Amino acid sequence: MKAPKRLLSLIEEGLIDSVVRQLMSGKEATVYVVRSGGDTLCAKIYKEATQRSFRQAVDYTENRKVRNSRQARAMAKGTRYGRQQQEAVWQRAEVDALYRLADAGVRVPKPHNFLDGVLLMELVADANGEAAPRLNDVALRAEQAQEYHAMLLQQVVRMLCAGIIHGDLSEFNILLAADGPVIIDLPQAVDAAGNNHACRMLLRDVGNLRDYFGRYAPELLDTRYGPEIWDLYERGALTPDAALTGHFEQKSGTVDLVSVMREIDDARAEEAARLLRMQTI
Repeated sequence: MKAPKRLLSLIEEGLIDSVVRQLMSGKEATVYVVRSGGDTLCAKIYKEATQRSFRQAVDYTENRKVRNSRQARAMAKGTRYGRQQQEAVWQRAEVDALYRLADAGVRVPKPHNFLDGVLLMELVADANGEAAPRLNDVALRAEQAQEYHAMLLQQVVRMLCAGIIHGDLSEFNILLAADGPVIIDLPQAVDAAGNNHACRMLLRDVGNLRDYFGRYAPELLDTRYGPEIWDLYERGALTPDAALTGHFEQKSGTVDLVSVMREIDDARAEEAARLLRMQTI
């Protein structure tokens, strides 16, 4: 097919040879299957993020590094330059997260390059060598649900040990490769140590996994892996191969009503977003 304009610079630089087809298009990016030498890769072209709410952006980008004070001031004022820089920081977050997580042994697409707002990375394939389906598009047996849930919990733990929380993990951004699930879509990746919302986002990620796989294996619905993982992390006892039980006793104490209400609001927003995604499938 004819190469999109945004991919011409990668062709000129010799990073890709040809464009095979469009793989998907969403609110934040369009992904193409491309050829590079003897390899088949993905080229993710980022779109301008006009549909993310301000509150969500602040929660996810808290404590992210910027290049200089001019960039920070422009982003705070919301100028055109500031919006461009904010988008650049958002894109760079996914690139940096992918490199860190791949080095940590987390099951994410291997990144190859990043140029002019285009991320070149591994194509996650199924057993037939075709682009792997999203987890949401696959029906599971109970034993498969239990197996994939355990694999993904291990990935969440490895991510946290590497200092990163996905921040929006669900069945919609997990691909089912030939050898198991692979986590994708990380522009909202959260710095576990530097973001005040890290605990809430980790619990939500793990809760989303519990709820989804619990449809196929109902016994998972009674587990409490999220609080267990975060407690180990806070105590400095979390390791990539930590043995989890799924049981956790909450310590009694004063209830933070503001946090509880915000969690309720986030749950409502997440459900609304899930329903919207399902309508567009």
